[in-house]
Amino acid sequence: MMRNVHLVPEDEDDIYTGYNDYNPQFDEDIDNDEGFQQAVKTSHGRRPPPTASVKPVLGAGPRPLGTAAQRMKTGMVSSMGRPTTGAQEGVARPMTAVRAAGYSSAPRGMQFDPLNQAKGPAPPLEAKAEDSPEEKVKQLEKKVMELVEESCMANSRAEFSLALEKAKEAGRQERQLVRQREQLASGEQINLDLTYSVLFNLANQYAANEMFNEALNTYTVIVKNKMFSNAGRLRVNMGNIYFKQRNYAKSIKFYRMALDQVPTAHKEMRARIMQNIALVFIRMGQYSDAVTTLEHVMNEKPDFKSGFNLILCYFALGDREKMKKTFQRLLNCALNIDDEDKYLPHPDDKHYNMILEVIRNDTLRQMEREKKTYAEKCIMAAAKVIAPAIEGSFAAGYDWCVDHVKHSMVCELAQELEMYKAMCFLRKKNVEEAVETLKSFEKKDSKVASTAATNLSFLYFLENEVGQADKYAEVAMTADRYNPSALVNKGNCVFMQGEYERAREFYQEALRNDSTCTEALYNLGLTYKKVQRLEDSLDCFLKLHAILRNSAQVIYQIADLYDQLEDTAQATEWFMQLIGVVPTDAFVLARLGEIYDNEGDKTQAFQYHYESFRYFPSNIEIIEWLGAYYIDSKFCEKAIHYFERAAVIQPSQVKWQLMVASCHRRSGNYQQALETYKDIHSKFPENPECLRFLVRICNDLGLKEAQDYATKLKKAEKARELREQRASSGSRRGSGRGIREHSAGSDSGRGGSGGSRGGSARAGSASRGGSARSGSGRMRLPDSNEPYEATKKEVDASYVDPLGAAAERPKTAARQRGQQPEDEFGDEELGDDLLPD
Repeated sequence: MMRNVHLVPEDEDDIYTGYNDYNPQFDEDIDNDEGFQQAVKTSHGRRPPPTASVKPVLGAGPRPLGTAAQRMKTGMVSSMGRPTTGAQEGVARPMTAVRAAGYSSAPRGMQFDPLNQAKGPAPPLEAKAEDSPEEKVKQLEKKVMELVEESCMANSRAEFSLALEKAKEAGRQERQLVRQREQLASGEQINLDLTYSVLFNLANQYAANEMFNEALNTYTVIVKNKMFSNAGRLRVNMGNIYFKQRNYAKSIKFYRMALDQVPTAHKEMRARIMQNIALVFIRMGQYSDAVTTLEHVMNEKPDFKSGFNLILCYFALGDREKMKKTFQRLLNCALNIDDEDKYLPHPDDKHYNMILEVIRNDTLRQMEREKKTYAEKCIMAAAKVIAPAIEGSFAAGYDWCVDHVKHSMVCELAQELEMYKAMCFLRKKNVEEAVETLKSFEKKDSKVASTAATNLSFLYFLENEVGQADKYAEVAMTADRYNPSALVNKGNCVFMQGEYERAREFYQEALRNDSTCTEALYNLGLTYKKVQRLEDSLDCFLKLHAILRNSAQVIYQIADLYDQLEDTAQATEWFMQLIGVVPTDAFVLARLGEIYDNEGDKTQAFQYHYESFRYFPSNIEIIEWLGAYYIDSKFCEKAIHYFERAAVIQPSQVKWQLMVASCHRRSGNYQQALETYKDIHSKFPENPECLRFLVRICNDLGLKEAQDYATKLKKAEKARELREQRASSGSRRGSGRGIREHSAGSDSGRGGSGGSRGGSARAGSASRGGSARSGSGRMRLPDSNEPYEATKKEVDASYVDPLGAAAERPKTAARQRGQQPEDEFGDEELGDDLLPD
């Protein structure tokens, strides 16, 4: 039997080899052994009753088949016909393995599958019955929590209506959950936390939707329920709602009730509630009560917000000393943030630098920055408030604040305060003091010096001192070459000097240093426009429009450039956008009306000119256009209103009054026209146009005053002719004929005074040109003893209406039929009164 035992040699590495070596006698008739096959097929080694006299025993689990050895001789076979292995008298041991690990009862030819994976996945777990009341309660509770979470998320997205709907649905589901629990008689299992969450969220959503009464009712339900622990703190929220409703008395009442329920150990919460109480006192104007509350807060837990509000209260009470002391306490408030040095890189510690890259801009770092920024904002605002009040002058007050800030933990704010002091001097129109303050920064560090020099350059540029502005722009650029404001100031200086190419280079350099510098981009567009590079200028302003969407200056430049490029459609569109931004700009409205006028659209042109007149009724050009429009439209009565306004604006211009009189005549109101001409004559007695109109209208009306006006007309034209002769001759002695011809030529070249924009005045002046004809009488020049021939002068009383030909009026009976009109000037002799002295 020992020959069938495999011994492992000493030089063999694998100690598990040889286990598959077995005696072929073991395979003897195993397939036909019914008992063995039945035992293999049964589970956990159970087999049917034995068929042999010797009862075999099968091992449980994966153990190999064993034999129930009796006191037999060595070499006795088992009940299955196989010899026992190593059986000794009175000792039974298991059989050795006939197969390797992974033995199974499957037939031969099956693959190796010790984990039984070939049979597929395990069957699913048996699902619990959903019909059970406990399971329904759990599912409903889960649904309520989901609705509460959805409501909170909607509130964070500012979708307040949706948040309220979700909160109401959660409340309905929670009440249904309570009823189901009551039906199960499991009152001890009621989830109070869930009920509290649902009610609290519902009250918050009511408050967010400004449904304050519903919110107060919901908070009252929570507060009065003794089963909710610490619910009394919600009275703070109720106080906030009363504060929003301006019910300050109840607001203070609820804040104090909430304060009484907060333990003294919770100092921060108590300080916040007392801050709210102080704010209510400030709103009520009870500054003394607010001071008492804020002093307590500053003693218990000082912070920047309480300190700033306390300074405001002392400012309202006018207490200078308390303002100073509180400002010093404000400077001593702790920021409670880590030192900035921990964010500095370590050249030798790579691991720390890797950590630094992560924490350099994380959420905690951002919170620290916000906290520091808020503290600096409070200190700067407090200094700006108290500086004009704590000393005799605001300059002394700023000096006091600067001295104390320099010795605090925010010493970097001192220079900013000094800069603001210079700005205050500018607001008070004290440019000299502002300049002196800014000059004091020249010896400071480069960044501050560059800022001060930039402001100085800007001040000098506004005062039109381009040389000084250029000087300080150079100083600013020397201190900080990458300062875009300094480069813009330098570009402005060379622009004023006419060096447009250099200005363009400075503007472009400023844009390279800071692509968001809108001043540089705007000025670059103006430079291109100045050198007639309209396309490049348009590109600059379109880029700027993408940054400043509602800038009226940018939109106007774009519209003006399109107008210069003769793209009327685009120009009209951009001017319409500009009117949407500045609807009351009279110049823009007039410009758009001018575009429509050039296009021939008189209706739209009139609309925009009229809107321009409404916002700026003193624009002479718009008044003249509207008057000419009504005259062209045959509504002379409406044109009178505009010409009268023009006469008020320019009372020394006779043409507006002549236009008023002409409108009266055109509308058939001859009597009013005559009165208007007389009034004009009284103001301008030497105006030949008015006299000529008076002669004609008096003749038409058959008045005897026509002869008087004709005489005055002769005198006026003669006086004008002599004035022109003196002006043209000077020291030169010329012939009388040459002088008279020159005078006539001068008169013919003079423009009409009563014309409109339509060109009728030019026609009138052309008809009047050369109306002073030479006479035949003998006269002496004032500066000469030599006589000269002067022919008799006939006065030309004819005229052409500057408003155009008038409609024919009905015939009157002032003259009999067939009677020839008298020539008033035919036999007129020039008297001695017309001769010069």
